[in-house]
Amino acid sequence: MASYHGNATRMELTRLKKRLTIALRGYKLLKDKRDELMRRFLNLVRENKALREKVEAGIRAANQKFVLARSGMTDEALHVALMIPKQEVYLETETRNVMSVDVPVFHYKTRTSDPNDIYSYGFAFTSGDLDGAVKSLADILPDMLRLAECEKSCQLMAAEIEKTRRRVNALEHVMIPQMRAGIRYISMKLDENERSTQTRLMKVKDRMLEDAHHYSEREVEIITDEA
Repeated sequence: MASYHGNATRMELTRLKKRLTIALRGYKLLKDKRDELMRRFLNLVRENKALREKVEAGIRAANQKFVLARSGMTDEALHVALMIPKQEVYLETETRNVMSVDVPVFHYKTRTSDPNDIYSYGFAFTSGDLDGAVKSLADILPDMLRLAECEKSCQLMAAEIEKTRRRVNALEHVMIPQMRAGIRYISMKLDENERSTQTRLMKVKDRMLEDAHHYSEREVEIITDEA
């Protein structure tokens, strides 16, 4: 049970009640934030898993086609074909705020819009498997960028979930119980002081009544003696 050490005054009681109200509101908001982060995090994890399987399958297919292309071409011909790329890719990055977490967003654009510019060689002296390998890598690029977004977002959101979870636990198991214990302690202390004060007042009243009664009896005896 949480204990409280502080001044047992009505001002302190009022201050603790205000802090408890704010803490309960913050606890609810943080708990809702944690739950929403968890929901989005799980969605990202599922998307990340599907994208990773797709990207790995695409890279595996491209590697197989490169192996076939290399088996049908000389090393010099393969190096010459891929020596000077014709197409260029420009990557732009920005961030998007998701539940106070800045997750990355990637955008890319190519130097030209012609899809055939991915081939930096002529088709006369190259293997068709090389064309398929280059096309596979070009097709998998958007999924690779999205996979990078998802993985980094998952890392950032996992860190934020852990931080939010610690805050929720601190409020639920430490701060709020301490405040409630303090409110109970101060309320009991004030009630005890009030009962003690009432007891003292009653004793003072009884003493005053007793003194007044004895004084009246003495007045009666004096009057009787004079008569």
